[in-house]
Amino acid sequence: MVSQVVQTLRQGVWASVTGGWYHDPDQNKFNNSCHLYLWIFLLMLPLSLHLALPPTTMALSIYCTSITVFFILIKLANYRLHLMFDEGEAVVRSSVSDLTKEEDSLDESSETSTQEKPTRKIYYKLKLFPGKVINLLYDRLTLLALLDRNQEVVENLVAVFMAFLVSFLGFVLLNHGCFKDFWVFQFCLVIASCQYSLLKVRNIQHLWSKGHNQLVAYSRAAYFCIFCALIWMLEQLLRRKDLPVSTLDTQFAITTFFCLIHKTGFTYCFPITFLVGLFPQINTFTIYLLEQIDMHLFGGTAATSLVSAVYGILRSLIALALLYGFCFGALKEPWDEQHTPALFSGFCGLLVVFSYHLSRQSSDPSKEILLSDVVVCSVAYILTFAITASTVFLSLKPFVTIVLYALAGTVGFVTHYLIPQLRKHHPWLWISHPVLKTKEYHQFEPREDAVLMWFERLYVGLLCFEKYVVYPAIVLSALTNDVDARTQHHITQICLCDVLLTTVAGLKLLRSSFCDPSFQFLTLLFTLVFFHFDCPHFSESFLLDFFVMSIVFHKMRELLLKLHFILVYIAPWQIAWGSAFHAFAQPFAVPHSAMLLLQTLLTTVFYTPLAPFLGSAIFISSYPRPIKFWERNYNTKRIDNSNSRLVSQVDKETGCDDSNLNSIFYEYLTRSLQHSLCGDLMLGRWGNYSAGDCFILASDYLNALVHLIEIGNGLVTFQLRGLEFRGTYCQQREVEAITEGVEEDDACCCCEPGHLPHMLSCNAAFNLRWLAWEVMATKYLLEGYSISENNAATMLQVYDLRKLLITYYLKSIIYYLIHSPKLCTWLKDAAVQEALQSYTKWHHIERDPQVFSVKIDEDYVHCLQGVTRASFCNVYLEWIQHCAGKMETTVDSDEDSPLVTLSYALSVLGRRSLGTASHNMSNSLESFLYGFNTLFKGDFRIATKDEWVFADLDLLQKVVAPAVRMSLKLHQDHFTCLEETEEASILYEAITNYRSSLVICHESDPAWRKAVLSSRDTLLTMRHMIDDGTDEYKIIMLYKRHLSFKVIKINKECVRGLWAGQQQELVFLRNRNPERGSIQNSKQALRNMVNSSCDQPLGYPMYVSPLTTSYAGTHRTLRSIGGGALSLDAIRSWLCSKWLRSVSNQHHFAYLKSVSFPPQAPPSLKLPLLMCSSRNSHHMLKSLFKCNSVSVGGRPKALTPSSLLFIIPTLFYTLPSA
Repeated sequence: MVSQVVQTLRQGVWASVTGGWYHDPDQNKFNNSCHLYLWIFLLMLPLSLHLALPPTTMALSIYCTSITVFFILIKLANYRLHLMFDEGEAVVRSSVSDLTKEEDSLDESSETSTQEKPTRKIYYKLKLFPGKVINLLYDRLTLLALLDRNQEVVENLVAVFMAFLVSFLGFVLLNHGCFKDFWVFQFCLVIASCQYSLLKVRNIQHLWSKGHNQLVAYSRAAYFCIFCALIWMLEQLLRRKDLPVSTLDTQFAITTFFCLIHKTGFTYCFPITFLVGLFPQINTFTIYLLEQIDMHLFGGTAATSLVSAVYGILRSLIALALLYGFCFGALKEPWDEQHTPALFSGFCGLLVVFSYHLSRQSSDPSKEILLSDVVVCSVAYILTFAITASTVFLSLKPFVTIVLYALAGTVGFVTHYLIPQLRKHHPWLWISHPVLKTKEYHQFEPREDAVLMWFERLYVGLLCFEKYVVYPAIVLSALTNDVDARTQHHITQICLCDVLLTTVAGLKLLRSSFCDPSFQFLTLLFTLVFFHFDCPHFSESFLLDFFVMSIVFHKMRELLLKLHFILVYIAPWQIAWGSAFHAFAQPFAVPHSAMLLLQTLLTTVFYTPLAPFLGSAIFISSYPRPIKFWERNYNTKRIDNSNSRLVSQVDKETGCDDSNLNSIFYEYLTRSLQHSLCGDLMLGRWGNYSAGDCFILASDYLNALVHLIEIGNGLVTFQLRGLEFRGTYCQQREVEAITEGVEEDDACCCCEPGHLPHMLSCNAAFNLRWLAWEVMATKYLLEGYSISENNAATMLQVYDLRKLLITYYLKSIIYYLIHSPKLCTWLKDAAVQEALQSYTKWHHIERDPQVFSVKIDEDYVHCLQGVTRASFCNVYLEWIQHCAGKMETTVDSDEDSPLVTLSYALSVLGRRSLGTASHNMSNSLESFLYGFNTLFKGDFRIATKDEWVFADLDLLQKVVAPAVRMSLKLHQDHFTCLEETEEASILYEAITNYRSSLVICHESDPAWRKAVLSSRDTLLTMRHMIDDGTDEYKIIMLYKRHLSFKVIKINKECVRGLWAGQQQELVFLRNRNPERGSIQNSKQALRNMVNSSCDQPLGYPMYVSPLTTSYAGTHRTLRSIGGGALSLDAIRSWLCSKWLRSVSNQHHFAYLKSVSFPPQAPPSLKLPLLMCSSRNSHHMLKSLFKCNSVSVGGRPKALTPSSLLFIIPTLFYTLPSA
């Protein structure tokens, strides 16, 4: 414990102050001395120059030149030495004393060998100049411990440039007199730490980030340059007498920002801010900053990587630049009451089109752009242009505005509040069951897809009406009224800032409405109330008011979520202390409530997690992160025979741990969600949602956390994190908490008076309100696999059951042999026949006692102590002849035929392989199971007697190997239908059906993963499970069906805070205790389930999916409502179908005119007869009318298929009257 504290202080606190330098006892004296002198040089150089020289350009030039030359020399030498190690020639030499020892006598060398060992030294040839080479005694590990390696030339140039920039900006601020007295030394210390981090970054330097990348070395220097550049620019602006925008508010804002960055000593606190983890890696900060700008200013979606963040902000800026020109031109056009300029209508049309198209795009540039937008955008542009050009917003003002506001409020209230509440498992946390129930709610095991309900149709209709009609009309109305107000006030001077704000506001509001309109109606309500009643003097225009309120309301929702998480987590009546520190921290946190509130406000503004320290009631701020949260693109890599070494497959089970094997079920679940998630969200089956929300899907054995990252218009990007099947005790307690019902709770305080019908008790309602999660649905259906497992030891405990398995094994060998397309080739192969000469003799006996036994072999002859050809034929000849009789080509199958010989030889080979795999201990159950599992994997150890099989390996791969697997399935069927499996015909039919319908293979076989992801209906495998001292063999059967999940929504600030707390505790504080308090169960926050879903090694998820995008067009039920995407191909197909139908109808009417009827046909039934087209219907009518034929022109006429469309309704209409 003491050593860990000392190590944290040395490598954590002190390294944060110095930029990474500390005395490392594991390094040699040379490296530690070099690190010390480097850091002293970087510290004293700016300090001495600043104190010795006047603040002139000369001093700045000397310092910047010295640092640049110094870094160039160090980087050049480091690069050259690494190049020497990569390409140079190594020379191995021994010392002179060792060479003399080798020349001594044997006795002398033996005497001296115990005193001193000969040393070997490795020299590298370093080429200094052409023709000048020196031998250098050094090694790569020592060099890497001395200086970090920059492999590319670009990295070295960036490091030198960053060092120059740090020295330039730092010394500029020193020359301007920004720092006085002691703070000069402190600032020089900060400069030295930034420059030192460019030379040597210890792996503890960036303590709070999970993982290491090459950008860590530039993080401290980059932040220093950013803040110093801001201070310098703001100081220059404050010194100017004529600001670019000479307003008091602008000057006040600049002064406030300058004081916040500089006067508060933000640059002084660099060591502290890096120590407590307020700064992320520079790439993470870039993603976070660009994402926040794109979301709050342009209505964009979340970023999934640095490339996607840059791509997202660039496309928004391009759209803004195009719209800005049209908006500027539209505002310059003259207006009147009867006419709207065409340029303004064009601008409105482009604004709607660009907003819609951007909302339909993912932030990942590798994904294709939706082609259906071509048609939709064209129609939207025409409609928008026509509506704005019609002056409807001006002529009906203010009536149309009031109607739109009322419509938005009503539709939003019904769509995003009333219907979701009525569909929740506990509406308003008072009602004990959903008011709007799905058809599957009362079904125990639904076997079909979820039925589309009427309220889901209503929800989709209202949602589309709100997104595509209401809010575009509100934004267009606001734009028209704002521009018209300018003309009425005779404002002819156009401010470029006003044009920019108008364009940005319109783009953001429309785009965010298309992507996620869940909270738009509340934002609109707060905008109207605040700017019309509370603070009307702050109002500029409705569009800008709505834009500002959208940002403020977003932050207010985050603040409420954080406060809810804090209050639920520290509520004293549901304390879940996981350690003694938790008990100490609970009362200690009470006096610091004001500080906690301040932290909550600051973390809300900067969108940073608020993490519980070591899982306790003390909260501290973490560094800002994007919505994706994790820096690395971590996802689970499945281990099987396709990506593992052969020795690992032979010596041990490939991926034998349950987590690796069971991860395939979560991978399949991810595929199912990819097809259905976006559509189910749009149908309201998960309730209200937004970017960053976290849900838990819980079923009998599958528990997965689904993180919604990007919410677009018709697309959702998510990540699934699958938890362990058999989790820890804490996880099981939390799973019980989310699966148990509270409907039977009758308590109210300390008594049990009961509750009203269909209502919850007071205690149950109170407890549900103090949870960080809520059950949204209980019967959410997804395609998946139900798992049925049986203990193989139980099924094979008795010798008779093992004998039955061997019998099925041999019968399966015979089946696959006869059905092999190479059977004739094998029977005629001279080499094979020559090798099998001993098996043709009737007196030949297989007497291997370690392989054959009377206990497990049906054809064992006790008096002969072995197996003979006669005994084999006595048991299996009938089966051989039955299988041969099913073949199309005749195969000789009598007792002396080559087929029987080959079958007998393969049966001996199969049993001998089983005995070898069982270590010749087949009588032992454990050895038998081990051997059978080895064969099931496909690992055959062939004995010397059976090497004839190598003449064609298909005898093993296509005959014996599948027979092992098929015998396991037949053995399982024996327990359900014993009589049927004993009959040859039924057994033959069963094997034939299983070959086509059932996948049987080992889980490490790539065919297993392919079969699961291909949605095969039934699969069978055998698994060797080693867990907690248990060694079992399980026979696992998978059946594809609809799995029922509970959908639980978790407070996303709770998830972000707990994840950040795990990073702090495991990476910074290095707490490796597997039973640490922060992962103990906490039912109100699901602390264990959330923390175990972290990326490895922080958590232990069974499966983490890559970022997956789900589209609305892949949802079958949603397509049935809207008809799918409106594309050019869809329109072309619709027109072709209409044309073909019209042409078919014309030919059908021409056919009707030429049909003649038999005289006995009643007149009322002539029309059904004319419309009859199906052969079955034609025979039915002939039997009714007792007529032989229907002729056309005296000849029998075939009925056209198109007339079948009219026969059924006409029959039902005319037959009753007849």
